[in-house]
Amino acid sequence: MNSSSPRPKSLIELAAGALAAATVATVLFVLPAEFDIDPTGLGEALGIKGMSGYQVGALTAQSGGVYRDQSSFWLAPFESVEFKYTLAEGQSMVFDWRAKSSAAADVIYEMHSEVDADPEQSVTFELSRGESQRGTFVAPFDGVHGWYWENRGLEEVEIVLDATGFFTHGTTYGPSGAFTKVIAEDAN
Repeated sequence: MNSSSPRPKSLIELAAGALAAATVATVLFVLPAEFDIDPTGLGEALGIKGMSGYQVGALTAQSGGVYRDQSSFWLAPFESVEFKYTLAEGQSMVFDWRAKSSAAADVIYEMHSEVDADPEQSVTFELSRGESQRGTFVAPFDGVHGWYWENRGLEEVEIVLDATGFFTHGTTYGPSGAFTKVIAEDAN
């Protein structure tokens, strides 16, 4: 037998190790994300519990109009604001926000949603730091969907948000409470 070929005992140990690693990955990640089974609680802590339960088709016809909103928020150093649109499951929006400042902006942001049926249940889609973000969003359930921004810099920052979609209301959550604005249908 060649001395460089693996021994049968080491092959069994490798296979057992691979099986153990696959089992741990299944319990910690696959079960919570794909089957909403979270025996350890790690799936909920990571925000992946029940991810596959949110299924939205590639084409969703809408009976309502398209709405466009432009909003801006001034944030002093270490001040924050939250802004969310009301969307039904399957409704979408295209968005572009940017942080403007006389110096380099340092903004922590979180894109998340809260379920209408249970406002205590929220799903975070992205938590990051940056000066801008643009993209599309399709609501996985009825609820409010939007951003939390926090200015971590030493200069005042203006957050400018442009969004177009199938929303009719936007709500700002700040130190003085919640303020909801009705958004007019885009005339274009």
